[in-house]
Amino acid sequence: MHLSGDGVFTKKCNILIEKALGVQKSLLTTSCTHALEMAAILLKIQPGDEVIVPSFTFISTINAFVLRGAKPVFIDIRPETLNMDENQLEELITEKTKAIIPVHYAGVGCEMDKIMNIANKYDIHVIEDNAHGLFGKYKDRYLGTFGTFATQSFHETKNFSCGEGGALLINDEKYIESAEIIREKGTNRSRFFRGEIDKYSWVDIGSSYLPSDMLAAFLYAQLEKRELIQAKRKKIWENYYKNLENWAHENGIRLPVIPEQCEQSYHMFYLIMPTPEKRTSFIQHLQKRWINAVFHYLPLHLSKMGEKFGGAKEDCPVTEDISDRLVRLPFYNDLNIEELNFNYFYDF
Repeated sequence: MHLSGDGVFTKKCNILIEKALGVQKSLLTTSCTHALEMAAILLKIQPGDEVIVPSFTFISTINAFVLRGAKPVFIDIRPETLNMDENQLEELITEKTKAIIPVHYAGVGCEMDKIMNIANKYDIHVIEDNAHGLFGKYKDRYLGTFGTFATQSFHETKNFSCGEGGALLINDEKYIESAEIIREKGTNRSRFFRGEIDKYSWVDIGSSYLPSDMLAAFLYAQLEKRELIQAKRKKIWENYYKNLENWAHENGIRLPVIPEQCEQSYHMFYLIMPTPEKRTSFIQHLQKRWINAVFHYLPLHLSKMGEKFGGAKEDCPVTEDISDRLVRLPFYNDLNIEELNFNYFYDF
């Protein structure tokens, strides 16, 4: 049995993702974080470069680029979808901007038409952080197929999981060979195993970004059942929406907004409470009934590291507001929708 990286199941996963999405190349990685690190290396990000990123995202989205010396330029989010506000994008671009990183929050697509138009206008690479959005679509096109690169997460919390894992999706074939080298510790080992060269050697910088084939086998079994898994998650999401819609309206609580041009991935279900105080009391109310509802991202521009890069209060007002009021409800593949007791919500 093959236990290390790039065994038969790793190859099966990569081929399935490539065929399903229509991307040039998929490379499984040890995490979405590492896929982002690979993207930063491939784009030769270096000190002095700037990368535009939402403040409302997970640390890994920007950390991969900061590791290469880049400065994060934080952009606010749209109040409806909680995605990057593309209308603010152009004013943040400078001659130092090397990449734009849209994050498809909750698996709902960013406004990719405008983002790509702006990126092409200024010859800037787009890297989609698609950790939430596998099999989601924007205008009938899969998320992860727009930018030069996209990254996927197969963390325990995602629709499809191998505990810890990710993938780098490559939409420009000129980066494929370099990506294989970086992923294989800076060697051309992949070409050697394909019989293209007699021996392999150290040819560039890189690291060990290969997941165990055991993890890939665990993941592949789920990817094969992707339609079943997504259908189950859709039912859970729709059940939440149907049963909470009237209650939310009566109590000034906002439910997720899915634009007409988007097909979401059914990654999560969240509520936006009227005030931070209401959120705190709501979370406590559910915890007393053994329901684990939690908040989500804190504004990166107000973090200790964000402030080092010039982040300050009111830089991203929508992010600051939403971050204080958003609460995520339990959402996982085995959630039994028949056992959900919505009276626990109604009596809040």
